[in-house]
Amino acid sequence: MNNEHLDKYTTDNPIKNSKRSAAQPFLFVGLLVAGMFIGTNLGDKNPLKVKPTVEENPNKLVSLINFIEDNYVDSVDKSKLIDDAIQSLLANLDPHSYYMKAEDMQQEHEKMKGAFSGIGIEFLILRDTLMVVRTIEGGPSSSAGIESGDRIVSVNGENITGKTLNSDKAQKMLKGERGTDVKVGIYRPATDKITEYTISRGSIPIESVTASFMANDTVGYVKVERFAEKTYEEFANALDKLREEGCKSLILDMRGNGGGLMSSATKMVEEFMTSGKTIVYTEGLHTGKKVEKSSKNGKYRDMEVVVLIDQSSASASEIVAGALQDWDRSVTVGRRSFGKGLVQHEISLADQSALRLTVARYYTPTGRCIQKPYGDSIDYSGDFHQRMVSGELTSADSIHFPDSLRYRTPAGRIVYGGGGIMPDVFVAMDSVYFSGLLSEIAYSGVIRDYCFNYMDKNRKELSKYKTTDDYVSKFVVTDAMLNGLLESAEKQKVNVNKLVLKKITPQLKTRMKAQLARNLFGDNAMFEVLLETDQDFRMAMKVATNYKEYSVIPAEVAEVKKN
Repeated sequence: MNNEHLDKYTTDNPIKNSKRSAAQPFLFVGLLVAGMFIGTNLGDKNPLKVKPTVEENPNKLVSLINFIEDNYVDSVDKSKLIDDAIQSLLANLDPHSYYMKAEDMQQEHEKMKGAFSGIGIEFLILRDTLMVVRTIEGGPSSSAGIESGDRIVSVNGENITGKTLNSDKAQKMLKGERGTDVKVGIYRPATDKITEYTISRGSIPIESVTASFMANDTVGYVKVERFAEKTYEEFANALDKLREEGCKSLILDMRGNGGGLMSSATKMVEEFMTSGKTIVYTEGLHTGKKVEKSSKNGKYRDMEVVVLIDQSSASASEIVAGALQDWDRSVTVGRRSFGKGLVQHEISLADQSALRLTVARYYTPTGRCIQKPYGDSIDYSGDFHQRMVSGELTSADSIHFPDSLRYRTPAGRIVYGGGGIMPDVFVAMDSVYFSGLLSEIAYSGVIRDYCFNYMDKNRKELSKYKTTDDYVSKFVVTDAMLNGLLESAEKQKVNVNKLVLKKITPQLKTRMKAQLARNLFGDNAMFEVLLETDQDFRMAMKVATNYKEYSVIPAEVAEVKKN
C-alpha cells in the first residue's frame, strides 16, 4: 500500500517538460547499469531474469548521457534524475510497483526481518529532550537499569538536547551494530542528577503480533499488524498460550494490516486447514500459475475462527481472510478489504536501492482475484472516498455485486470477487471516525505527548495499579485531564470546534486511557482499553459466542445446493 501516488512522467510538451525529458536517458542508463549488477532476495525458487537488450544500443545511450553532461544548460543531479525517472516509469505500470532509495531500504528490511540492533527503548522528543517512554522487557536498556521517564541528555559524550534534536538523529546515534557499546548520559528527575550508563546494543524485536489475550473465558484475541519473517512464529506462540488459557474460539484481527510476506501468511493459514488444501495461487504472464497448498493437518484445524478486516486490510492479510473464508473455516466480520492482490518481487540494485516489480496476481482458492481494478479510467487512489460517497462503509444496503462476481464455497456459502474480500458479516464504520477533529488530534501526537507528561507527573498515583485488569476496570479519564489535552491541542494550533468536540469526547477519553495503558503495561493493555468501545470487535465477539448461528449455510443457499 506504499507509494501509490507517484507522479506521472510525461513528454507531451517538449518545451514544458524539457527538464523532465532530460531524465529519460539517465533512466535507461541507470536501468542498464543496474541490470549488470542485479540481484534478488527470492532465492532460487522464482529468480527474475534480465534479458539482454536488442532494441537499444548501450553505446548510443552512453553517448547521449555524455552529451547531456557536457552540454546541458544547468548542472544536473544524475542520481535524483534517475531516481525520479524510475519512479515515474513504474507509476505507469500499476499502482504497486515501486522503487526505494538506499536510505529507505534498511528500515523496510528491519520491519520484514522483525528486528533491529539498538538499545531497546521507546522514546519521544518533548521540549527538545529525548524522553524514555518505556524500555523493552529483557532488552539492553532494561538490563542496564534505564527506566521510564529517564531523559537521555548525551550519547557518547555529545550533548543531544536542544532544537537540533530530532527522531532521525536520535535513532542514528542509538542504533548500531549488535554487540557494540554506547554511552548514554541519563538525567533522572527523581534523583536530580546525570548518570552515565554503558549499554551494549542488542537485537531488538519489531513485533508484528502486537496483542494477544483472552477476551473472555473461551474467546481469544490476536492482533496481527503486518506479515514479517517472524510473524508465523509469534502467532503460533501466542495461540499456543491462548489455548492453554482455555481458548476455544479465536478473533483474528487484521484491520489495518497492509500485508507483507506471503510465506508467513500461508503458514498461518495452514494451521487452520487439513492437508492438501489450496491456500492461494498466483498467476502472471511470465510466471505462469503457481499454487500454494497446505502441507499438513494444522494444529488448530478444529478451532472456530472469526476474522476481522476493514478497508485498510491488504495483500497478505487478504490471502489469510480469503483462504479461511473460501474453505468455510471462518466467519469474516467488518468491511470489504482494500483489494491489493499483486505479487511483488524485490530486486536489489548496486547502490543498495531496490525495485519492487509486480509479476503476478493473487487468487483465492475459489478463483477470486483479490486485486481491485486499476487503469487510466479508474481513480484508484480515490477508492476510499468513493466507498464513503457510495455508502459502502456505512450501510450494507449500499453494497451490490453482479452475478458474475458470485462464487460458492465447498459448503455452499456465497462469496464475492471483484477486488478485496467482502466479509460475511458487515459492520458499518463508526461515524465518529469521520471526524476531522479527532483525526487531527490523534495524528498530531498531542495524545501521546499529553499522556507521557501526565504519567511523568503522576507516577506515584499511577503506581497503585498493579495489573492491567486493575487499571482497565478502575482508572477513569477525568474532565480535567480532557481539558488539559485540549489546551495542549490548541497550543499545537488545532482548532477545537466545541460542537464536534461533544461528539468525539468519549473516543478521546478512550484513546487517552489506552495511551496511558500502553505506557504503563504495554500493547495488550492498550488494545484491551480500545476494544471496550470498538463496534467491529463487539460484533466479532457476538459471532464468536454464537459461532454456529453465523457459520451455517443460509436457508436459500442450502435449498440451491439440495436442488
